[in-house]
Amino acid sequence: MKIRPDGTVKVLDFGLAKALDDSPAGADRGNSPTLSLAATRMGVILGTAAYMSPEQAKGKPADRRSDIWAFGVVLYEMLTGRQLYSGENAAETLALVMTKDPGLDRLPAATPARIQALLERCLEKDPKRRLQAIGEARIILDSSEPEITAKTPRRQDESRFSLASWRLGGECVLALVLLALAVVHFRETPPTPRPVMRWTTALEPASAFPFPALSRDGALLAYSTAPGPIHLRRLDQLETKPLSGTDNGRLPAFSPDGQWLLYFAQGKLKKVPVTGGASITLCDVSGRPGAAWGPDDTIVFSGAAGDGGLSRVSANGGAPQVLTKPEKGERYHAWPQILPGGRAVVFAISASGSADDSRIAALDLRSGQRRILVESGTYPRYAPTGARSGHLVWARAGSVFAAPFDPGKLELIGPQVPVLEGVSMLPGAGFVQLAFSDAGAMVYVPGGAIEGGLELVWVDRKGTVEPIPAPRRDYGAMRLSPDGQKLAVFIATVASGRRSPGEPGDIWVYDLAQKTLNKLTFGGVNASPAWTPDGKRIAWRHEGPKGKGIFWAPADGSAPPEQIPGAPFGNPYTWTPDGKTLILVQGFDTATRNSDILTLPMEGDRKPRPFLATQAREMRARLSPDGRWLAYQSDETGLPQVYVQPFPGPGGKWQVSTDGGVEPNWARNGRELFYVSQGRTAQGRMMAVEVTTSPTFRAGTQKPLFEASASGFGPSVFEVSPDGQRFLTLRRPDGQAATGQLHVVMEWFEELKRRAPPGGGR
Repeated sequence: MKIRPDGTVKVLDFGLAKALDDSPAGADRGNSPTLSLAATRMGVILGTAAYMSPEQAKGKPADRRSDIWAFGVVLYEMLTGRQLYSGENAAETLALVMTKDPGLDRLPAATPARIQALLERCLEKDPKRRLQAIGEARIILDSSEPEITAKTPRRQDESRFSLASWRLGGECVLALVLLALAVVHFRETPPTPRPVMRWTTALEPASAFPFPALSRDGALLAYSTAPGPIHLRRLDQLETKPLSGTDNGRLPAFSPDGQWLLYFAQGKLKKVPVTGGASITLCDVSGRPGAAWGPDDTIVFSGAAGDGGLSRVSANGGAPQVLTKPEKGERYHAWPQILPGGRAVVFAISASGSADDSRIAALDLRSGQRRILVESGTYPRYAPTGARSGHLVWARAGSVFAAPFDPGKLELIGPQVPVLEGVSMLPGAGFVQLAFSDAGAMVYVPGGAIEGGLELVWVDRKGTVEPIPAPRRDYGAMRLSPDGQKLAVFIATVASGRRSPGEPGDIWVYDLAQKTLNKLTFGGVNASPAWTPDGKRIAWRHEGPKGKGIFWAPADGSAPPEQIPGAPFGNPYTWTPDGKTLILVQGFDTATRNSDILTLPMEGDRKPRPFLATQAREMRARLSPDGRWLAYQSDETGLPQVYVQPFPGPGGKWQVSTDGGVEPNWARNGRELFYVSQGRTAQGRMMAVEVTTSPTFRAGTQKPLFEASASGFGPSVFEVSPDGQRFLTLRRPDGQAATGQLHVVMEWFEELKRRAPPGGGR
């Protein structure tokens, strides 16, 4: 039940038990909709803990008598303006329900004695002594006895109310009269704000960067498990379901009606029905992500043209329309959110690629004019906390801030104050792992500002970690030298918290013995390093002032980089043992976004030749130590899997992974193949497969080694030690490991209004 400021009372929900169950004694626990205390501890129904009957809190079956208890609790709350049971958290509230007798001493003095008697019968802890059906309430209220013991005095005129109405509509009329009584009370006493409730719920499966999203009504939660699919669940339930076809999907966002989910994957902006089905591609994207679905069925997003501005596209797809372009001193615009009515957008403006120097602006979609709202902040979100105004919420310096905001005038109408701490943030990218619904439900990932880059670590086959004494950096793709003594690794120029094909950065060489880190390239985009078999040179993909293609240079930096003649623009991955052929993956085709595996002879005509070119994405090519077999990953079945084919061919192919796999890598002795699981049942698990390569290829039993994703490792980037007993990979610093927890706050807007009142509380 909800009471509006004008005194109107609305019935929203009238019970938990089965409406047609007339046999409480024979209630079947398996069919009962009542959830047990064990389920409650998982954070499933804690939003209604204060209204649960004692038998529900104890995990016993529920029947219509549980509804009668809930009726009494709601009636008590309407008469007093406060909850009957309210602890600091849901667990404490449930304990009070089970142990504390309901005290009616807080009822208003004017409460009729028959109403008090009705409450006492509804709030009997023993269901056998409770009213057995709501129709019995009429008997109490129709009682002809002139005196009914009351615990609080009342005025005579307030106790004389007509009982004829109870005969007009039975049980439904009973509810209406009681609601009318509550209306009289609340016209004299303004309702108190609903209490803010908090709890922690489990994320299954866990995710390092869930990027949570809530539907506008707060019923549905979506989160990313990249490189796995996006998962969807109801906020009041435990079960999650993966949305098929959304592998590697990130930054989900709901449509206004909650029927579609928007997300980014493989350089595209896509949507998928929340009920499941095929994903629909809307347009290509590049640059910084962030998207918002407006009420006019258009989507505002970042990075359509690659120029760093905002664009708009129809929810049905098509050619994007450019909305903004970065001005002088601005690098990109990101994290848009459409304001109520769809006439304006708030967004972040970054000057250097770091959220630390971002500003927040508003864009009028009719005039195209923009206004700076906050001089230092990122990731703006609008909270509709009032009828005509609300709050602007954003992040700055590791904290969440808010200020009262008028979306019609596009201006702040109150002071800026911190409202939330302990939220996981990516300061480089400007993303805050927080989401809230229009009704005030809020979820966030606990943690803090994720800074300081990534760590290089060794991990043995049991998952034991040995840190490498290298500085923290925004590391990416890396390769061990043939002797295992040096590491060629990509380091982003500006920390962003993500990797993308066009991320500016350079190739560095880390000496594992000397513990030194030296820069090999300077300027532009330099990625995907690959050692020559003799360990003397490193090749990489370059795009920048020196041209576009594959470059190489001596690993010790003794000579400047040179472009490899005839090499197309692509990622070098592996060489034949004699060093005469480079195997590379050519970048996404602009029309189909596919990728193919090519070979480039280093002698003769030096013309690239296709080795594997299909409509699927073939990637991560690795040649076996004997040079006879090529392992790679492909999404030809819709799920990335690891395959092996004879090299240079022809011949058949073998599927090595069975439930999804990425990043194949050979042991130096050629008798094992490693990959990272990426299936529907297991993700982020380091797998080892014994293989035979002579006279033909044969894969043996798959063996899981350790759970990389649950330990905070970056399993999509790893190298194998020469002895095959350790893996060199990346680890997120403390607080960045895959999380299995999500904090939930109900009625968060009440807290927001208290902390940041319009006009500073004046």
